[in-house]
Parts: sequence; structure tokens; C-alpha cells
Amino acid sequence: MERLQLKQQIQKMEDEKLSFRVFDLNSAHVHAYTTPHQKDHFCILVIEEGELKLQIEARQYLLNSSRISVIFPNQVHAIQAVSTQIVGKIILFEEVLFCSDILKNELSPYNINLSTQLNNTVLSGSEFTESIHTIQLIKNIYEHPSLVRKEEARFYIKILLLKLIESVHGQHPVLGNKTTDQPLYIEFKKLLHENYKEQRSVQYYADQLAITSKKLNAITKKHCGDTAINTIHNRILTEIKRQLMFADITHKEIAFDLGFNSPAALNKFVKAKLRETPTQLQNELAQMYNT
Repeated sequence: MERLQLKQQIQKMEDEKLSFRVFDLNSAHVHAYTTPHQKDHFCILVIEEGELKLQIEARQYLLNSSRISVIFPNQVHAIQAVSTQIVGKIILFEEVLFCSDILKNELSPYNINLSTQLNNTVLSGSEFTESIHTIQLIKNIYEHPSLVRKEEARFYIKILLLKLIESVHGQHPVLGNKTTDQPLYIEFKKLLHENYKEQRSVQYYADQLAITSKKLNAITKKHCGDTAINTIHNRILTEIKRQLMFADITHKEIAFDLGFNSPAALNKFVKAKLRETPTQLQNELAQMYNT
């Protein structure tokens, strides 16, 4: 399985200084992405004609002209054509363009589980038409860039993302229903993302948040429907699944990368959580992506 970098997508030498790429999506592109892979950047996938089957982590989606998918960095994914004729667009852009300002400060409440919510965004006809128009503006700039126009493109990408985020939360506005403990949950998820390989105790995260373990448990149950320890374990399991899909990584390497003291400890953890061994899980995941 490949780990694709944004620089690998460069078509012209002058593109090296751009923080985004735009391509027409066709059947040839789809064929190139049938093998499970990861990216070090974001990907917006838009279908104008035809249908695709999109596999992201352990979830499957059908992508057509009413849906847009945002694939986050490191999410293992693969694409399979359902229709013989595919017309669409791919936008690739660096993480800084998305995370540095859009989801900080006043927009941070939108960041709860956003990486899965944006994997498959259903839009109304008018919303989709508007999105296609914005994407065409980005593509026009990409094909004829200048210093000023590059900033325009970044602006349009942010507008597109904000509209997708608003669409995801349109039925239940997050900002209007912000609870007092929501910032704590957001901070917990941020800490977990940064420290899950080294720290897996509820007490550690509670201490970092200056609250009790009982309070943290109540917060996670409220916002994601699970206990704090299960939330921690699920984050570890997600990374185990990702790494198991790379044939060139051994179980020993995965174990030590994720803070287990031996492959046997990794085996015990996976079996306790999923009732199967890492090898069985690896075979299951391989079958899922090859179906």
C-alpha cells in the first residue's frame, strides 16, 4: 500500500510552490486509486457524472452527483468505479490550509468527529451546483496561477469547506447548542490525537484537562456515546487497522510504534477488543478492500 504525498501530484515545475492541486477525475484516475493508500494531505472528491464506490477506513460510501467527499490525511481509502463513464474533480491541498484557521477559536465546536462526517456529505441540488461553480473557479486559477490568484484559490477552497461543514451540521446547528463542557471534549480529542501512542490512561487526560476521571467519562459519554477508556482504545484500534493494511510493516513494528512492549501485547489488545488476532484482522481488512 502506498503513502501518497502532495508533491507526487505535481504536473508542472511551477506547481511546486502551490499548496493545492486540481485534476479532472476520469476513469483512468479512478483505476489509479483502486489500491488502498494514504495521503499526507486532504482530498476533495466530486462526481459530476457517474458513480463511485468509496472505501474509507472500514466504511463504504456510494459517491454520485449529490455528494462530495473530503478525505482527511492518513485515512486509508480506495476508489472503485460503479459507472463506466466517470466525470468529476479532485482537489488536493495541504493540511495547513484547512486546520490552521478554519477550525480554531470560534469554529472549533464544528470539529467533533468532523473527519468522518465530511467523508460523505449529501447536498441539495442548488448546494451541489454552487459547489461545482466554486471548484471550477479553483481549477481555473490552478491552470493559470499568479501570486494573487493563488491566494484567491485558497480563499475559494476555504469557502467550499465551510459550506460543507455547515451542510453537515445544518439540521442541528452546533454553535447554537454549544454546551459548557464541549470545549473540554474538543480539547480531549486534540490531546488524544497527539498522545495516544504514549498515553492511554483516562487519568492522564483528565489531569491534562484539570478535571476528574469521572467528569471526563461523563463528557465522552455525552458527546460520542462511549466511555473515556473506550474512546482511547478506539483511537489506538483505528491506527492499528491503518498500519495492518500496509504489507511492508510487521506486527512487531506496529506494536512498538503504538507503545506496546511486545507483539504479544498487541495481539492481546486486539483480541480483547475485537475477538480476533491482528493476522485475522489484517486478512479481513485486505478482503474488504479487494471486494
